[in-house]
Amino acid sequence: MFEKLRSLLPKKFRNDGPVIPVVRLQGPIGMATPLRPGLSIATASLPLERAFSVKKAPAVALIVNSPGGSPVQSRLIFQRIRDLAKENEKDVLVFVEDVAASGGYMIALAGDEIIADPSSIVGSIGVVSAGFGFPDLLKKIGVERRVYTAGESKVILDPFQAEKPDDIEYLKNLQLEIHEIFIEMVKKSRGDVLADDPEIFSGKFWTGGAARDLGLIDSLGDLRSTLKERYGKDAEPKLFSAPRGLFGRRSGVGGIAAGRQGLVDGIGSDLISAAEERSLWSRFGL
Repeated sequence: MFEKLRSLLPKKFRNDGPVIPVVRLQGPIGMATPLRPGLSIATASLPLERAFSVKKAPAVALIVNSPGGSPVQSRLIFQRIRDLAKENEKDVLVFVEDVAASGGYMIALAGDEIIADPSSIVGSIGVVSAGFGFPDLLKKIGVERRVYTAGESKVILDPFQAEKPDDIEYLKNLQLEIHEIFIEMVKKSRGDVLADDPEIFSGKFWTGGAARDLGLIDSLGDLRSTLKERYGKDAEPKLFSAPRGLFGRRSGVGGIAAGRQGLVDGIGSDLISAAEERSLWSRFGL
């Protein structure tokens, strides 16, 4: 209906260029709270499906701006993009803004091409697990902690107990397994252009220019200029976003918890999530 109405307008009032759907994949991955939905398969699915359903679009453009997060959610988003691209026979162009690192870069691998700004941060192909230890804190403040479990490893890496070598070894084995999955994804997606450099999988990250030289991305540029160059000066980028929910926030998993206590808990979780998010971005000087 919209296309028919537009065709009735004088040529100078209508855009006859192709519409290029754009989806922005922004923020830490999987760090959801009631007030901060975060980037996950749940929040990304709807805008991705809507973007790929635009019939006459020659491609779908994705803007990735993420310092990483959950490897599971990262891989699920990657897989959904590839499945939709295959089902709808669309090319996928990924544009990196400030950073596509760790899980953010895993998502970027879903692109048939990856284009980044020269000053973008790209890479960090590795796995990290961080936390704090307080083995003497409770004793100092006169608090006795009581934990009862069925299963000797149920409280592995408990922050209120001293670290155990066996626990650390177990965690590092898990990290190595996840790291291998990540490496295989990079090799499968970028293997034909990837430089023979062991530093690529060390967890280091690079600017857009250096990432291009290593084969982690294809070229340097920005979304609007690239789309105009590829599909003509009348090409029209169209942003597809998740619908807005309560308080104007983009909808995601769950929503605002019911009741006053739920709201208070949500705010508390939100503050912790904000601190973790700030820590992720700060690793890349952002």
